[in-house]
Amino acid sequence: MTPFDNIPIDISVQLGTTMIPIHQLLRMGRGAVIELDTRESDEVTILANNVPVASGQVILRGDRIGISITEVLFRAPTARAKEAVKRL
Repeated sequence: MTPFDNIPIDISVQLGTTMIPIHQLLRMGRGAVIELDTRESDEVTILANNVPVASGQVILRGDRIGISITEVLFRAPTARAKEAVKRL
């Protein structure tokens, strides 16, 4: 077991984006539909603690929705991250 094994990570998936006026948002209620700038076949962005880490495709398995990872995004480690690894 490593020190990293028990660190919680918040994973979220960004399906798309849109811009609407605030007055339109305030009038929305249950059942309102917000159209996004993506299509069903477009890739989604997978975020870990609000940082993009991968891309993927939406998959449906019965009544469940999942994401199939298609690409892992690599970033150069920051100086702060390098220092944290040195302390371990």
